[in-house]
Amino acid sequence: MTKNGAGGAIRVAIAATSTVRRGGLEAIVRGETALRLSGSAANLFGLQHRFQEMDLDVVVVDLADSDPQFPSTVATLDQKGISMVALIDVPSPSWTARSLRAGLRGILPRDSSGPDICTAILAANRGLVLLDPEVAEAIGNVPRPENAQATAAIPEQLTPREVEVLRLLAEGLGNKEISFRLGVSEHTAKFHISSILAKLGAASRTEAVTIGIRMGLVLL
Repeated sequence: MTKNGAGGAIRVAIAATSTVRRGGLEAIVRGETALRLSGSAANLFGLQHRFQEMDLDVVVVDLADSDPQFPSTVATLDQKGISMVALIDVPSPSWTARSLRAGLRGILPRDSSGPDICTAILAANRGLVLLDPEVAEAIGNVPRPENAQATAAIPEQLTPREVEVLRLLAEGLGNKEISFRLGVSEHTAKFHISSILAKLGAASRTEAVTIGIRMGLVLL
């Protein structure tokens, strides 16, 4: 769901080790009227003690590699209601999957254009997930283990109505918005969402959307 700071601007923080890259990202944020730069640091740890005072909406982090500790940081921020967009070149499929399950909202190459980065920030603020096409393709090409345990873990098939609800979740709509869009009661919308989470084995709406993307049910 969309979050807005003072004056309707999305509050953004930047984390980048390189001073040059950090300055470039700051300039991109400052150049977009819908965004407001709330702070920046050389790494996420440098921002963490200031998160509360900055009251952030989205954090953009520039990564040189697939840091194995990154997904846990994403999960911590997601629990605080802060979305994150990662700029990284050639992330491993396993790292990507773990980060998305943790709540990462966007993955783009480090040389992405200013407009693309702004689009990812805006999407993240709405609760959407935006992936670079090559990253999405890499996830889709990961082979499933062929054993009984993996077969048992394959998500149960969703009904056409549940697929429709899942796609509305991917748009960042809340229960009331979904019920209005479908012309059903809010109770019915909640029932569909609970069924989707149970069938996909997802712990959250974000994880359900991520699984839906991997299954090809949600198109980017």
